Amino acid sequence: MKHGTSLRKVDAAAGLPVSIADVRAAHERIRGSIVRTPTLRSHTLSQLAGAEIWLKFENLQFTAAYKERGALNCLLSLSPDQRAKGVIAASAGNHAQGLAYHGARLGVPVTIVMPVPTPIIKVTQTEGHGATVVLHGEKFEEAYAHARRLEAEQGLTFVHPFDDPSIIAGQGTVALEMLEDAPEIDTLVVPIGGGGLISGMGTVARGIRPGIGLIGVQAELYPSMYDLVKDAALPCDGDTLAEGIAVKEPGALTRRFVEALVDDVLLVSERSLEQAVSLLVQIEKTVVEGAGAAGLAAVLDHKEMFAGRKVGLILTGGNMDTRLLANVLLRDLARSGRLARLRIQLQDRPGTLFQVSRIFDEQSVNILELAHQRIFTNLPAKGLSLDVECETRDAAHLERLIGALRDAGYEVSPVELA
Repeated sequence: MKHGTSLRKVDAAAGLPVSIADVRAAHERIRGSIVRTPTLRSHTLSQLAGAEIWLKFENLQFTAAYKERGALNCLLSLSPDQRAKGVIAASAGNHAQGLAYHGARLGVPVTIVMPVPTPIIKVTQTEGHGATVVLHGEKFEEAYAHARRLEAEQGLTFVHPFDDPSIIAGQGTVALEMLEDAPEIDTLVVPIGGGGLISGMGTVARGIRPGIGLIGVQAELYPSMYDLVKDAALPCDGDTLAEGIAVKEPGALTRRFVEALVDDVLLVSERSLEQAVSLLVQIEKTVVEGAGAAGLAAVLDHKEMFAGRKVGLILTGGNMDTRLLANVLLRDLARSGRLARLRIQLQDRPGTLFQVSRIFDEQSVNILELAHQRIFTNLPAKGLSLDVECETRDAAHLERLIGALRDAGYEVSPVELA
């Protein structure tokens, strides 16, 4: 991050359609109806990262995501006629819920078009906020096209999730609050999907502190803005934990902001996203969805880049399916050696299982689950495979157990995670 480069970007910001004055006006407009979420320094994450880490807890908004800010600013910017006719959006995520919630609060009819395979919990949550949900198409692109048709047919106002000046201005209010509450922050690390959040925050950052570092983060599986900035051609597809930033095509408007304001864009792996979600639960006792943990994942993956800096991270949302969260936490325990599945080859004779379990007892390892396999195995007919799921204190404790089993003559292999 070269501060000279950052300073030159201030000049580029002058020609953009959203200014810091627009963001300040948006903040005045919405501040009474959104949560001014805390910006807090994390002592433990700072130690882990080798940098001073500040977290803004946007997962504490009523709908558990920052998207409320832009949605509300857009609704409050409508004419009386537009508000009476209503608005429409295509979204299966936090934009839908933010728009639905504030639309109901303001008496503005809201229609949300979602792809047919959208999880039922997202449909019911959006309907619960008072919106009309229309299910159409198998993919987001089809839902989006249908929403634009309904917009024209019914005279509704389309509210884009990111490619709209009023949305960008609303999202920028996150940075206004952060830099007021923690003025020492010298680097902002912001997740990028369509680019609305980093566009608004970048506008504020360059306006308040021209030399601030501004870094975007995308999931490796969806590097759409990264491709644009780096002139690359990485594929955009796959099942990412960070579905909130899984956008295949950057906004026509937001790409201008990113090119003008942002210093760099980093990519993070699925494994790094899982680790970041787990760390935030364990250390900060807060649930953050995959997209919201992307900033922390990037800092931990690129420690040398952020060493010694005062880094602001936005926990953008907390809408994560509880079963998926459980899987992520358990997988992280397995990777750290605290949970393990060991495959042990045994001879099929009385007392063998007792002898094995005695070693687990001697090593003070808790057995959670056992599975014998006699039929579907390539072992001889008198052999069997025993899978043992167990709980240990840490990776070193697990290694001592494996060593003790091998010393006793057993062939042992850990069942590894991807």
